[in-house]
Amino acid sequence: MAFAAINGTVVHYEYLTESKSNPVLVLVNSLGTDFRIWLPLIDELAEDWSILVYDKRGHGLSDLGTVPYSIEDHARDLIGLLKHVGVKKAAFCGLSVGGLIVQSLYKLKPELVDKLILCDTAAKVGTQESWNTRIATVKEKGLEAIADAVMKVWFTPDFHAKRKADLSGYRTMLVRQSVEGYVATCIALREADYTEDAPKIAVPTLVVVGDQDGSTPPDLVKATADLIPDAEFEIIKGCGHIPCVEQPGQLAELLADFINED
Repeated sequence: MAFAAINGTVVHYEYLTESKSNPVLVLVNSLGTDFRIWLPLIDELAEDWSILVYDKRGHGLSDLGTVPYSIEDHARDLIGLLKHVGVKKAAFCGLSVGGLIVQSLYKLKPELVDKLILCDTAAKVGTQESWNTRIATVKEKGLEAIADAVMKVWFTPDFHAKRKADLSGYRTMLVRQSVEGYVATCIALREADYTEDAPKIAVPTLVVVGDQDGSTPPDLVKATADLIPDAEFEIIKGCGHIPCVEQPGQLAELLADFINED
């Protein structure tokens, strides 16, 4: 395990690199998860890329940091981590809140970004009302109170029926996250809106979404893709909100084809 002191908090990360000549891919995970959700995808890609994964503040083994914080604070943590490991330019794949974090990173430090992959995310996710309701529930009753509803939007009915052990494991991952970190990131999401910034993205961008995503539905994700000049848009079949778990092969193929494009 690797840890780094970044912006007043300790960040848990892993930098997997077999060759310094490999291009770098940075994977930024979703709300209520840690970087282990990327392991099925890493199995598909690790031979060809150096891969950086980490637990954002308030998640996994990373510290909570000082609250409240914004999506920009999450992005600054990532910028600090890139400096710590010596990465000067990379492709970034952000899932859900991770997609907003990489949009923020591009706004703050576009020179770090070679290509963007926005995965099951949007320029604006949720409403004030929906986030306030979730925040109040988690504060009062804990993550257990929302876990079953979250699993329904994370994964398809087929996943629920055929991968019960995996479903149980990912549910446990959610409920073991820090309540304070989860709530703080919900507040950051509630306030984040990159609608006016999306048309300014000037690097190659791939936008992908699961066809059965109940958290950021295809129409919402497609609306963000339409804002970004020349963005590619792809739908992953048989997939909910977490394609790196449910359909890692499809996601890996899309990433490889996109990153290898001239």
